[in-house]
Formats: sequence, C-alpha cells, structure tokens
Amino acid sequence: MTNPDWTTILVPLVLFLATVIRSTFGFGEALIAVPLLALLIPVEVAAPVAMLVSVTVAMIAIAQDWREIHVRSAGRLVLATAFGIPLGLLLLKTVSEPVVKAFLGIVIVAFSTYSLSSAKRHEIHSDYLSWMFGFSAGVLGGAYGMNGPPLVIYGSLRGWSPTRFRATLQGYFLPASAIGMCGYWLTGLWTPAVTRFYFVSLPGILIATFLGRVINQRLSAGQFLVYIHLGLIIIGSILLAQAML
Repeated sequence: MTNPDWTTILVPLVLFLATVIRSTFGFGEALIAVPLLALLIPVEVAAPVAMLVSVTVAMIAIAQDWREIHVRSAGRLVLATAFGIPLGLLLLKTVSEPVVKAFLGIVIVAFSTYSLSSAKRHEIHSDYLSWMFGFSAGVLGGAYGMNGPPLVIYGSLRGWSPTRFRATLQGYFLPASAIGMCGYWLTGLWTPAVTRFYFVSLPGILIATFLGRVINQRLSAGQFLVYIHLGLIIIGSILLAQAML
C-alpha cells in the first residue's frame, strides 16, 4: 500500500476552512489560506491558488445575491483602489514594512475595540467617504497585498445587513482578484500545479461557499458586526506581531 499524498489532502482542507470564513463574512480567507498553504506548498503556488479560489467564491456569491450588491459603493471602491495602487508600490520601496504594519495594526485594533465597547453605533449614510477607504485599500494592496481591512471598516460603518455586506465586498473582490490572476498568468505564475490544486479543492470550495452563505443568513446584524470587529482585532494583532518580528 502506498502512503497517502498528504499535500493533496491538506491543501483542500485549508481552502475549505478559508472559504467558509470568506463566504460567511466576505473577507479574511487570505490570512488563513496563504500562511497555511505556504507550509505545504511553495508560496509562488499558494498565492495564485488562493487568488483563484477568491475569484470563484466571489462569482458564486454574486450569482447568489447580486440584488444585494450596493453597486455604487462597489464601483467607487474599485475605482479609488486603482488610484491608490501606484502610491502603494511607491510606499513598498520607500517606507519600512514593519512601520506600516504596526501603524495599520494599531489603527485597526483601536477602531474595532472602540466600536465593540461604545454604546453608540457610528454609521456613514452615504458614499461620500468611499473614495478614502477605496484609496487606502489600493495603497495597502499595492504595497503589501492587504486591501481588505479598509473595505471591511467601510462596510461596518455603512451599517449594511450581513447579506449586503457580504455581497458588496464580493462585488469589489471579483474584479480585483480577476486582475490579480491576469498578473499571475502574465508573469508565468499560473502554473499546472496551481490548476491541479484548484481542481482537487474545488468540490470542497463549492460546499464551503454555500455553507458560508447559510451561516451568513442566520446571523443578526448585531451578531455580524461583533464578529466583524473581532475578526479585525485578530487581523490587527497579527499585523502588530509581524511588525515586531
């Protein structure tokens, strides 16, 4: 009897877990998928696989809940992100990564801790600040591939329902991830290994996407916001830990 190929078993399990989180909350899978996958397969394979999964989850989520997408917000966020990416690339070359991660971690943890402890819920009732959050997402995405936190903070401030929050973020991530996959293809990083791990994991990804949607729909708006801010605190703490290493 031959020994099992643990890589082809563990990679789909990691992607299943990451996809449940992404499908439930609309974000967060990259913090789980890429670091864990990098323990199993080369990073140059792990990152494109995670990106390809991101495209798949976004496409399914949009097909399920396209009516819930706040199209104007998603469009403005994508446009603002495009303008922020060049500054992010410049930031990558000129500013120390630990400094940026420490600053971002402190801001995220402080914002979410205040939001959880404050009796008054703060909301933004229009898109007039969407450019600021989208631009920040572009800067952080261009520099360190961390475009998620500003978008999640913006969504929490808009007071969207869990379904709208999830759907609108997918309306943003689909074009962003598709462009990322084009970049991987042009640079030769979309390899047969990427495609193989993706298809091996696809059945679990599909199940996890629908499972996440079920969980999302069962959460009340209050519960959803609590989980969102707890997730942001975890992200901020990870960034602070990385900055100190």
